[in-house]
Amino acid sequence: MPKSIRYEMAYDAPVETVAAMLADPTFREDVCRFQGVTQVEATVEVAGDTKKVKVDQMQPTAGVPSFAKKIVGDETNIVQEESWSSLTHADITVTIPGKPGDMSGTVTLAPTDAGGTLEAVDLTIKVKIPLVAGKLESLIGDLLLKALKAEYKVGRDYLAR
Repeated sequence: MPKSIRYEMAYDAPVETVAAMLADPTFREDVCRFQGVTQVEATVEVAGDTKKVKVDQMQPTAGVPSFAKKIVGDETNIVQEESWSSLTHADITVTIPGKPGDMSGTVTLAPTDAGGTLEAVDLTIKVKIPLVAGKLESLIGDLLLKALKAEYKVGRDYLAR
């Protein structure tokens, strides 16, 4: 059964500022470096009110349980793609090329009463490997939450500049 996660990040900045941060390739690369990614390429394509964000990264798998390491190896390629249909909504997919599974969902930005922004990430994780799918989905969910917490820390630092 697929695993769903939701993570919310409250920023002390207006929606337009947070949206600009999320469209900054340097910010995306800084988030990856903070997590110890060995290679990263972040690209943003803007067309009118829409944008496409792609973060292609190589991430070490140190600390991953042995049952998972057999599947992903010592380092794994992770590709995150966001299709922003407006300033406040994106569809997101995260894939591990050549591996049986993916994550998909949405990112939304909403103004708060205090003049800040609430970023909400909702993802569903699906792994297509019999017997270990549930264990892998839980592991990926935990790793994804760790990555979102890192993004939140780097984001707060970025906005404080």
